[in-house]
Amino acid sequence: MMSQVRFFPPDWNMTDFHQRLRQLRTARKLTQTRMAELLEVSPRVYTRWDNGDATPQFGTVVRIANILDVSLDELAGRKEAGDGAAIHNPELHRLYKKVDQLSDEDQKALTIVLDSLVKRSRVGKVMAEL
Repeated sequence: MMSQVRFFPPDWNMTDFHQRLRQLRTARKLTQTRMAELLEVSPRVYTRWDNGDATPQFGTVVRIANILDVSLDELAGRKEAGDGAAIHNPELHRLYKKVDQLSDEDQKALTIVLDSLVKRSRVGKVMAEL
């Protein structure tokens, strides 16, 4: 007798998808408009997915998981999602994953550039408060 493999939690169905989608999107500080841009769909179409009025096709679900940097299991609710992307900007996060491939010299240069940008931002915020 073959054991039954459960692919989704017993109470899960696609009507729950929009709640998970919204939770993961907001955890990454992405707006509906930005998600629509990243998916190359109209904001109206994306809003329908986010509100649960429609469900995207599977290929689009895969793209959503990639943009949110989660597995399909996390997006489907089969596995608890991590704390979120280390970097909320998807393009920066994609590049961040490739930093280890740079030479030590290039990594040092990148560290200097990033440090100077962070310091400049902090100074700008302090000056704006004065």
